[in-house]
Amino acid sequence: MEKFQELRDIANKKLKLADHILTMTYPMVNDPRLLLSAIENLFLAFTYAMSSLLYYERLFKRVPPFSDNFKNKFELFKDKCSKKYNIDDEMIKTMQDIREIIVAHKKSPIEFQRKESLIICDGDYRTRTISAGMIKVYVEKAKLFIKNISAIVSKDEAIFS
Repeated sequence: MEKFQELRDIANKKLKLADHILTMTYPMVNDPRLLLSAIENLFLAFTYAMSSLLYYERLFKRVPPFSDNFKNKFELFKDKCSKKYNIDDEMIKTMQDIREIIVAHKKSPIEFQRKESLIICDGDYRTRTISAGMIKVYVEKAKLFIKNISAIVSKDEAIFS
């Protein structure tokens, strides 16, 4: 199995995990901190899907070699792949939003629960709210994104069988 196929499969697993956390585990436990786990898995799903397309393109020598970090892959994806495959700019914006939430959480000196949301504060006490409804929207976008990426990388799959 080629690397792009492995990454595509991992992206699907991470998406299913995020969806499961959001639809099954969170309603039972009702702990907003689970929303962070769902967000992290969503970010990984987006990242693995993006990497799958980049490795697919690299296999056919349509993109230059790239280092294996998010920033470089994201820029290459935006520049070379998003226009070529008509990937909606909203998907790119969603990936950036999810990454910003994760970075804000890692840098956050304090976080707390309010009703059914998780509030993350930065050093200046600006807040960012994470809710189940917001993550549901992200999950739907991720499903569409991964479906599109899977369709693109599956076109030539018979070559590698």
